[in-house]
Amino acid sequence: MRATVVAVGRLKEPHWRAAADEYAKRLRPYATLDVVEVPDRDISRDLAVARSAEAGDILRALPAGAHVVALDEAGRERSSPELAAWLDDLAVRGVSHVAFVVGGSAGLDARVRAAARERLSLSRMTFPHQLARVLLLEQLYRAFRISRGEPYHL
Repeated sequence: MRATVVAVGRLKEPHWRAAADEYAKRLRPYATLDVVEVPDRDISRDLAVARSAEAGDILRALPAGAHVVALDEAGRERSSPELAAWLDDLAVRGVSHVAFVVGGSAGLDARVRAAARERLSLSRMTFPHQLARVLLLEQLYRAFRISRGEPYHL
């Protein structure tokens, strides 16, 4: 399977970068991973303008033909085993490329939500977008391990 993460903003702090890099490395035996970072905008002047500008970048960065999933607090929550089963089901249905969108501080524009086939919530809690990216990568790694019956998830 191929997974693309389209994320708003760079991981500037070394601890976020190190964690994301570690899970990206761990994912290599299971999936082809691409991480596309689009610029974040200054939200202090006009949140709606920032969100709209980020949306344009996100929409241009989405890979053609990918099954797009927006990370959204109002999205569907899944347990780790449910995420693994969902990825397995997508593969059985012939979906070979999934693109996950991680918004920035401005949140996601309605155009991005509309472009997504699904919305996924990592939790009912709110996380910084840098942590959300790391959590997503960790959960993808965990899901692939679960699907293969490997012990990481125990």
